[in-house]
Amino acid sequence: MQPNFGLILMIKRYWHLFKTVWLQALPAVYFFGHPGKKLKIYGITGTDGKTTSATLLYHVLKKSGYQVALISTVAAYIGDQEIETGFHVTSPQPWDLHKLLKRCLDADIEHVVLETTSHGLFQYRIWGIKFKMVGITNITNEHLDYFGTWEKLVKAKSLIFKQAKLAFLNADDRSFTFLKQYCQKTNVPYQTYSQDISSDVLGKTIKARFPEVYNRWNANLIVAMARQIGINDGKLCQAINDFPGVKGRMELIKNQLGINIVVDFAHTPNALEKALTALKGATKGKLIAVFGSAGLRDRQKRPAMGKIGSQIADLAIFTAEDPRTENIQVILRQMKEGVKETNFRKVVTQPDRKDAIKLALSLAKPNDTVGVFGKGHEKSMCFGKKEVPWSDQQVIADLLLKRIITDK
Repeated sequence: MQPNFGLILMIKRYWHLFKTVWLQALPAVYFFGHPGKKLKIYGITGTDGKTTSATLLYHVLKKSGYQVALISTVAAYIGDQEIETGFHVTSPQPWDLHKLLKRCLDADIEHVVLETTSHGLFQYRIWGIKFKMVGITNITNEHLDYFGTWEKLVKAKSLIFKQAKLAFLNADDRSFTFLKQYCQKTNVPYQTYSQDISSDVLGKTIKARFPEVYNRWNANLIVAMARQIGINDGKLCQAINDFPGVKGRMELIKNQLGINIVVDFAHTPNALEKALTALKGATKGKLIAVFGSAGLRDRQKRPAMGKIGSQIADLAIFTAEDPRTENIQVILRQMKEGVKETNFRKVVTQPDRKDAIKLALSLAKPNDTVGVFGKGHEKSMCFGKKEVPWSDQQVIADLLLKRIITDK
């Protein structure tokens, strides 16, 4: 018997109305003096590309002379200070969020870029905040273990419109028609952006800085929002050209072996497919992918992840990614269920993530690419109920430093 997700979500919503709003958000808003009303806040949401888009908007504003802060999955940046936002967290709990916003006010910050999630919106974690404008990157199948269906996930994302003065929608995304209707229902004006890149100087700058097609979409969103804020194309070109990128997002790990080593946060089928496709097109040799699928999260995406990895990569190494209280062997077996018989030879399972990375690096030759996906910027991995210190970047650096692999 299938669970009644409509009823379950309604109960969850009412529970969070009490737990989050009355017990957390209201006290936080009044204790910190309702900082969300005194700042110009720009929200970025979607399934994939949120962090890159939010960070790019922050960078554009900062380079254009605005006093701006960023609160994202990676961290919060207020002035020159970097503040940790917690393990596996995008939208902080209300007390922490309003405390950060109060710090922004105290630092004479006027603009704040806030990355938001479907859970954060649905669970009222963003209560008390009005967005000057919001941008949506895309909405693909993710968190369906919580929301049940893609349509209900879209509805959760659309809650952001109730708190926004202007929305920017991806006209090329499957969600566009639904989101447009939600905007119209809530009387929120909207503008659209698409994947098309202009042939002018700005378009050429975007193409040069972002070889990945999906990042060009992210850039188009930020261009549309920045223009609305009042930033001209000249400043946009300068800011996009020197955008340093985001830790754990297509992050290139330098080495002397002639191997392209990339760490990326891709942990959804859509993100993994786009990342692997981009790397495959830029790789002269073979593409080796290391990735897993998180425990206690959206089990139905596991076969899709396995299928995508085995189809695009020359070798896919399935491994641990926050297994939590689930059996890692069960997770790996579910990932293999999506692999076509003709691709079994391209798949290896190695439950230990360090050993999986070690194997990938040992097999790689000059001009090959090793992509390590799923953890990105994160500094811990969850086994059971315990967070264990972990960094893909550090593990790779240690393996290279110890010369566990040799330049063949």
